[in-house]
Amino acid sequence: MWTHLCLVSSVIISPAVMDAIAWFFEATGLVYVFGPGIFLIFLLHFVLAARKIPWVTRQQTAMWDNAKRMQHQDTWLWIVQAGTAMVILIMGAAHIWVVLTDLPITAAKSAARIQGGAWLVYYLVLLPLVELHVGIGFYRIAVKWGFLSRARRKGFHAKENMLTIIMISIGVVTLARFMFLTIH
Repeated sequence: MWTHLCLVSSVIISPAVMDAIAWFFEATGLVYVFGPGIFLIFLLHFVLAARKIPWVTRQQTAMWDNAKRMQHQDTWLWIVQAGTAMVILIMGAAHIWVVLTDLPITAAKSAARIQGGAWLVYYLVLLPLVELHVGIGFYRIAVKWGFLSRARRKGFHAKENMLTIIMISIGVVTLARFMFLTIH
């Protein structure tokens, strides 16, 4: 997701830079491999992660009650990550569909989408959800696989929060650039 954000945010430098990057992916055929491939990985990630989500109301109530009772930060982070996943699944799939069914990707097409209709609001909702989900995911992976000791968690978490804020800021500036880009 961070790579995607960096590639799209190239429009901040210049629409021509974004168009050149998009042209490269189109000319090499990588858009036809990476686009559907990323979508399949996106779905596979959801299926694998969804195995741990409580789907039955009784289980959800027990999870919520335990989280409130324990007041454990990592438990709340898991709940936020699971909640954002549900919204991202639908919104992300729609975003991928809209972009991949309107190739080639250009700065002008992206700007037209942002400037017309509710897409600006759509992305202003999707952007922080994705960045929260990814940031929490990296933190949880570091904890789960032992890369992060209990003593270093607070510092790592603070740095991850700062990175999340930076990525959201880049996304908002990118959306603003699209919003005010002159469409020919």
